[in-house]
Amino acid sequence: MSLWVFTAQPRVRALSRLQIVQKHLMSTNANLEKEVHLVKSGCAGIIILNRPKTLNSLNLSMIRQIYPKLKEWEQDNETSLVLIKGAGEKAFCAGGDIRGNCRIPYVALIDGITMGGGVGLSVHGHFRVATEKTLFAMPETGIGLFPDVGGGFFLPRLKGKLGLYLALTGFRIKGRDVHQAGIATHFVTSEKIPDLERDLVSLKSPSKEDVAELLNSYHFKCKSDDKFVLAEHMDKINRLFKTNSVEEILQNLKQDASPFALQLLETLKKMSPTSMKITFQQLEEGATKNLSEVLVMEYRLSQACMRGHDFYEGVRAVLVDKDQSPKWKPATLEEVTEEYLTSCFKPLGNKELKL
Repeated sequence: MSLWVFTAQPRVRALSRLQIVQKHLMSTNANLEKEVHLVKSGCAGIIILNRPKTLNSLNLSMIRQIYPKLKEWEQDNETSLVLIKGAGEKAFCAGGDIRGNCRIPYVALIDGITMGGGVGLSVHGHFRVATEKTLFAMPETGIGLFPDVGGGFFLPRLKGKLGLYLALTGFRIKGRDVHQAGIATHFVTSEKIPDLERDLVSLKSPSKEDVAELLNSYHFKCKSDDKFVLAEHMDKINRLFKTNSVEEILQNLKQDASPFALQLLETLKKMSPTSMKITFQQLEEGATKNLSEVLVMEYRLSQACMRGHDFYEGVRAVLVDKDQSPKWKPATLEEVTEEYLTSCFKPLGNKELKL
């Protein structure tokens, strides 16, 4: 999830609750230098997220180290590639967010859990390499938020209505399916990642085409005839989710009444009604915006969520008390008014995000 929601300055009541959220979502570390390693190897600047006990989740101090180093490497004639990976066996990155564009090739090795900010660190880069250990999800509607970190840009650009399906349901995609969904650009088996990394850093002043050629060579050696996990359901997803509102989606699912549709219906009933409506409009608008415009829009939405109820309640139910029984307010889709939605997307004046 985005660090924007943690750096906002809402009214005093919200701030006190935010401090509770921070306590549980961001652990502090006295030795900040070890939270992220920034090293040079050959042509590559390498970022190693080094908080395996917290699934390599980002915190603000890590971002403050990473971002200037990225800009430095971008201007360095001896650095022609950026490689980012997570420490440990389990996760690439399960939370947090940074923003910025990088002109030199950027390769994310998403070998493990990739959620929230881990998506933000990888999906907008030039190359994303998944392995059989990759687990991708954007589960924000289940905690009263929305798929931020540029979710409004990349999700509506996935095939058909897959992006909207993933955004509303938080469905988890694993392994090769991450590539087949169009989220990863390549798939390489985990055992080959050290070899791939070695070959990447050995390249001499590589262009994007050079990096693509090397990644392709590994990818094609790992090809498989396995079908996409949602292949048999994509026609139904495209039909049922092609609507003008979340209410219509739920109505379509009820009318379809297939086991798949009814299971989806039960999943969506658990999500924050406010979050689902915000997410639906976020993806609708994001489909015609560029990434910078989407990030500005999502900052506005983050501020709206900070002023509201459901984000705090979702974090309490899912991450703090872990009773998995959030009490959403409003409790129904019908109670989330168009007037309220309009206010969430409204420009923030002198508090607008500047990129």
